[in-house]
Amino acid sequence: MVATNILSLYHLSSTIQSKPTPPPAPVPDHLRHQLNTIRATLTHLTRLRSTSSSSASSATPSDLLLYTHLSPMASSCRDHPDLLHTYMTYTPFSLCPDDSQLAESLILRGCHPLPRRRCFARTPSKLPSSLPADPFSPLPDSAVLWTKYSCKSFSCFDGGLGFNMKLEASRFTSSGSNLDLTIPQLLQIAKDASSVIRIGLDIGGGTGTFAAKMKPYNVTVVSTTMSQGAPYNEATALRGLVPLHAPLQQRLPVFDGVVDLVRCGRAVNRWIPTVAMEFFFYDVDRVLRGGGYLWLDHFFSKGADLQKLYAPVIGKLGYKKVKWTMANKTDSSGVKNGEVYLTALLQKPVSR
Repeated sequence: MVATNILSLYHLSSTIQSKPTPPPAPVPDHLRHQLNTIRATLTHLTRLRSTSSSSASSATPSDLLLYTHLSPMASSCRDHPDLLHTYMTYTPFSLCPDDSQLAESLILRGCHPLPRRRCFARTPSKLPSSLPADPFSPLPDSAVLWTKYSCKSFSCFDGGLGFNMKLEASRFTSSGSNLDLTIPQLLQIAKDASSVIRIGLDIGGGTGTFAAKMKPYNVTVVSTTMSQGAPYNEATALRGLVPLHAPLQQRLPVFDGVVDLVRCGRAVNRWIPTVAMEFFFYDVDRVLRGGGYLWLDHFFSKGADLQKLYAPVIGKLGYKKVKWTMANKTDSSGVKNGEVYLTALLQKPVSR
């Protein structure tokens, strides 16, 4: 089929030499893109076939072929055939390979949902018998599979990563600068606006501290987090909170207009491509109810880019600016790159 497509495209873009004909029309861009995709696929399949004689595992994994008949696969998966081939090389109906960091790499590259389904996930042998009464109690090291991480205990990680519960207990309760917004301030703002916050979504929620802090106020918050280099999902779950293993480029797994608050932590920053950022903000708008709040908490970018790129993208939402505070980012990276922080609390219109 692939060869027939290439042959058809070749005939469409060529002329009959025996008869004079007018110059052919330019090949449309989408047709060129399809041809390039076919060529890239053939090149990769040829390379796999050329090495199959020396290693049987080089053939396309059978489970990958089976999955493509059952469910659609993210288009970005095809851009990383080597990683996908390695990930899908496993034995069905047995333990899954211990390769969660490979899965993280694929997800962060847009290959999501992942196609591996028919194996048994590895789990720790020692788990707590109950949820902690205090979500800021020390995390048990025995409840994590440490083979995939360079650290082998929670105490090994830097305190700023969210695993030091003593430090986490003081977050969102006091204001150190105008960039900070405490939970009491947030709830008072909503009350003054005759609004209510019941359900929230914390994007890039780390170990779930914001969700833990909102719990005593009878507010349910679900955190999206990745376990890239550290057990963020595991830590969130050990605290009795719900982690969503979802990348920023994925459509939020929440129904339309049911969330009162979306908080974006420092995972949402200038490293996200502008187009992806715009799609993300409109997906946030989709899940927010009318009158709900979008909280950009210490969003950072270059100062010039904030005014030129990101402020216009945010402005397209048409939200009311309840808080909009900027300040210089004073660490070494911020000084070197001329970066600034933005903390913004924006309210979605009740109706449009």
